[in-house]
Amino acid sequence: MPRTRSPLTPANKSPTSLAQKLAQIGLRNDWDFALHLPIRYEDETRITRVRDAVAGVDCQVEVEIFHTEVTFRPRRQLVVQTRDGDDVLYLRFLNFYGSQVKQLTPGSRLRLFGEVRPGFFGVEMVHPRYRLVALDESVPEALTPVYGTTAGVSQTAIRRVIDRALETLSVQRQFDDSVSASMRSALRLEPFGESVFALHRPSPSASLSSLAERTHPAWRRIKFDELLSQQLAMKKARAARDAKSAPVMKPRNEISKSMLALLPFALTDAQRRAAAEISADLAKTHPMQRLLQGDVGSGKTVVAALAAAQAIENGFQVAMMAPTEILAEQHYRKLSELLKPIGVIVTWLTGSLKAKQKREAIAAIGDGTTQLAIGTHALFQDGVNFANLGLAIIDEQHRFGVGQRLALREKASMVEEAHQLMMSATPIPRTLSMSYFADLDVSIIDELPPGRTPISTRLLADSRRDELLERIRAACSAGGQAYWVCPLIEESEKLQLQTAVDTFERIATEFPDLRVGLVHGRMKPTEKNEVMQKFIANEIQLLVATTVIEVGVDVPNASIMVIEHAERMGLSQLHQLRGRVGRGAKQSACVLLYQSPLGALAKARLKVIYESTDGFEIARQDLLLRGPGEHLGARQSGAPLLRFADIERDVDLLDAARDTATWMLENDVTNADKHLARWLGSRQHYLKA
Repeated sequence: MPRTRSPLTPANKSPTSLAQKLAQIGLRNDWDFALHLPIRYEDETRITRVRDAVAGVDCQVEVEIFHTEVTFRPRRQLVVQTRDGDDVLYLRFLNFYGSQVKQLTPGSRLRLFGEVRPGFFGVEMVHPRYRLVALDESVPEALTPVYGTTAGVSQTAIRRVIDRALETLSVQRQFDDSVSASMRSALRLEPFGESVFALHRPSPSASLSSLAERTHPAWRRIKFDELLSQQLAMKKARAARDAKSAPVMKPRNEISKSMLALLPFALTDAQRRAAAEISADLAKTHPMQRLLQGDVGSGKTVVAALAAAQAIENGFQVAMMAPTEILAEQHYRKLSELLKPIGVIVTWLTGSLKAKQKREAIAAIGDGTTQLAIGTHALFQDGVNFANLGLAIIDEQHRFGVGQRLALREKASMVEEAHQLMMSATPIPRTLSMSYFADLDVSIIDELPPGRTPISTRLLADSRRDELLERIRAACSAGGQAYWVCPLIEESEKLQLQTAVDTFERIATEFPDLRVGLVHGRMKPTEKNEVMQKFIANEIQLLVATTVIEVGVDVPNASIMVIEHAERMGLSQLHQLRGRVGRGAKQSACVLLYQSPLGALAKARLKVIYESTDGFEIARQDLLLRGPGEHLGARQSGAPLLRFADIERDVDLLDAARDTATWMLENDVTNADKHLARWLGSRQHYLKA
């Protein structure tokens, strides 16, 4: 496929400011513009008489100006009086320029688009879109597309650039189809080029509802092509990885057997199954890329420890990276308890270490003394070199950007690539796994260890806060511990949310007999860790916190979780926070404090979290309510988010795209490459992580 240039600079001597603005939203070459499809349409193919306009419905009218003036009551505004036959229509502009006053002179004809509605003087339009027209000027033959744009780029400008790109691609005959006619027929798909033009320039007879709801046949084809590009990229990424070599780590059961003997519990069947799948991958000659997912408290850390043991007993180093120091330190503490008694050298490396400690940790990692390095993003910083990295374990993988994950894996030798195990406590729905994680192997821990007490979830209006505080005081005085989670750490007038700092001060003042602690994201790591250690040691009874404690904190004695303004949080976050309790023998409760009135989305979220403790069902509902961004860490995950297809609504197209991608890579590589270049261009490298 010929390289496409920017449609903005064919005759220009230098890049324009328009080009720079459009590049900020990812529009750089002809295919970027051709696939920048409308977000909605306006019908300018017909003129509506003013008397026939329906209130609340945008329409196009044509009028003649007979009076223009700037008035100052009740505020400065431009009022233009126009006629459509015997009907008068007032135009009001609250923000205007002097040039508009000169332009909108009596005798001029205007074509207006907007809503006609009752006004103080009569029917009016406020700030309509308008243009000067000649008498009997023809109307457009197609619906008018409205595109997503950016500040300083008008619809007229972006339409002009898109039209130029479409023309260039047509002249170069680049709209040839990457999907064969027989396959299109079998899948009931429209031709690609016709679909693109049908969406950019839909005919007046096209159904506005089918275009808006993306059920039009042209939308079906575009959504299929987008899913196909994603599947092709994922499968190619997997094939490229499988072609690379990785250290072979056969299970020797030396360290792992000793470690299992130290555990005070037996592994669940799900843990054993996941561990076996990972063990088999580590023994292969190509790099493992496996996602270990399991609900909150399902025991992923022990499974990761078994994987680390297998790498270490084969003579390789292991790096384990977590997104926060609290979580990283918890992993360090747990794995040190398991592995240090067996003789494994475990090193801790984070940004908050003192200079001397950091130098010693980096030296031990570099000379191979360290067998397991645990830490935060400090593990992949410049200056940190592993002697023999064989396995990288990344916890809460969606919290790291693609560049960060690649940087850690590239700490391995140039000859072989490190195996990679990613962990997530956010269960991933089937459709999301089929789409965004198609290049990964997935192990699922779908059962909780025995002895975990069920968590009771309760909804409570904010008006009952004082009553709740008294109950928590009583529970803490009886030897229990509790979390009180607030979403912000300082006052926000916009959201009017109670802050963690205010809550801490109020509770500490009202209940001087309680030992109350505070932890939030803006504290220094050493301060946060000191507070958490006191909470773990029961020196703090009630911990007021932000969502910094969402992941990984394990305090078995804490049996109450209060979440303020639960209506503001996503399902995944609520489920993660709830999972901080229920880790001991005590009956645990999660109280969701909400503030009325509740919006429809907030009601739906609270209903789901109240009715279900199944992480996979919650994740499925989360996907339906919020889309895939939260599961993927938004765009930083590296997998391009879908712009057009909906993986729940379009699951039939997703299935078809998977099968088609497999067939094309085996039988039609030329068209597969053409399809990828058209849809992803240079973005394919993101799929390495």
